[in-house]
Amino acid sequence: MGSWGLAACGDDGASTSDGTPRIVVSTNILGDVVRNLVGQHVDVEVIMPPNADPHDFAPSAQQAQAMREADVLVVNGSGFEKSLSDTIDAAEDDGVAVVTATDAVELLSFAAGGHDDEHAGKDEHASEDEHASEDEHEDHEGEDLDPHVFTDPARMATIVAALTEQLADEAPGLDSPTFHAAADRYRQELETLDAEVEALLASIPPERRVLVTNHDVFGYFAERYGFEVLGTVVPAGSTLAEPSAADLDDLAAAIARAGVPAIFADTSAPSRLADALAAEGAAVEVVELFTESLGPPGSGAATYVEMVRTNAERIASALSG
Repeated sequence: MGSWGLAACGDDGASTSDGTPRIVVSTNILGDVVRNLVGQHVDVEVIMPPNADPHDFAPSAQQAQAMREADVLVVNGSGFEKSLSDTIDAAEDDGVAVVTATDAVELLSFAAGGHDDEHAGKDEHASEDEHASEDEHEDHEGEDLDPHVFTDPARMATIVAALTEQLADEAPGLDSPTFHAAADRYRQELETLDAEVEALLASIPPERRVLVTNHDVFGYFAERYGFEVLGTVVPAGSTLAEPSAADLDDLAAAIARAGVPAIFADTSAPSRLADALAAEGAAVEVVELFTESLGPPGSGAATYVEMVRTNAERIASALSG
């Protein structure tokens, strides 16, 4: 792909009847970001609804057609929308301009997200065959990269700056002072959010900045705000993988040694594994976070900014002690 994910130029025939560009976005997180950039003046269709699990979401025939007929298709990339990969490839083959958000920033490997060496080794190699067969999150060189960049609002501000330029280039008529002013305001809002999250987490002492999550999703958050990812219940970057009994035993022992007070589970995926691990590890609270999908209105995560703020508040409450 070209500059941070530009696949090809779309045809003018995809525009709406009034001539405005048609932008389709794969995930609801990116959908909210794009809508903040373009406002109400551009048709934006978001494929995944609130609380969708992006690892196994199946688009309808109408949604697949919309992706293939867009002027611009915005995706997270790096294997995040695995179930949409065939449709994304088909859209690219049809000449749609595909913009990939994760191409705008430097990606972490899953191992770099903060696992301790002993547990990370067991997690990665115990399910190596299964994880490799899924072929998720691999870049051109085959490195296993983490696509969950949205857990770091500072990286998202960088993505917004790059996305602004790509949309201005690829969406007919969008390049205007009004559009760029809105994009600047939203980028500044994300930078302010980053500082707010840091302040919310300031009460957590260094020895309690330890995360155990349902699956491997908070590597960027951990790097940005000084946390260690002790381990994950599901030993992979996808909710589709399953841990072995040995994985759970090892993680339970690590939790006991570290005195971890909470396990963080995904609202968009079943928490039964985290619940089982919490029961095995005695007095460990299970706290739900919005990790890969926005929530419905009133959930505290109806927008990307709300989602990040709510997660920070819940993490701070659970770990401050």
